[in-house]
Amino acid sequence: MKMKPNKFFLIVSMTFLISCSPKNVLVPDDQLNAINALVDGLHLDAHEGNFETYFDRYSTNAIFLGTDKTERWTIEEFKAYAKPAFDDGNGWSYTVIERNWEGNKDMRWFDEILFNEKLGHCRGTGVVQLIDGEWKIVHYALTMLVPNSIAVEVGLQTQGAD
Repeated sequence: MKMKPNKFFLIVSMTFLISCSPKNVLVPDDQLNAINALVDGLHLDAHEGNFETYFDRYSTNAIFLGTDKTERWTIEEFKAYAKPAFDDGNGWSYTVIERNWEGNKDMRWFDEILFNEKLGHCRGTGVVQLIDGEWKIVHYALTMLVPNSIAVEVGLQTQGAD
């Protein structure tokens, strides 16, 4: 059966409009829940001192950057550093204030504002990658946020400590 040109045009136009509708353009990222759960779980595991599950969230070749300039660790080095903190059942506690995601497909990166009772507001930044069907943290960096109004003073103290 041969389709009339007007009917064909109508079907093609409707298909195009439906595929470009905001409902389809703004489809939520199916992976966002999984990667948020990964990072939220990381913070919960640290708070509860769950050493094994905390480190299972990282890839085998992950890098962790701490707040001190000497703290650039492979995941094995970071495990050795963190083990004593986790041995007593308490790691460290950071409350997530906000998190932003970028990237797509199997590689994403994020930044988050955190709060810690001793350090105040901090920023975590990281990269996650889908490895063998599972999201893993491949890079994480924790920095302290210094308000501009005291940045010079903190900078001078940092130089004095060096």
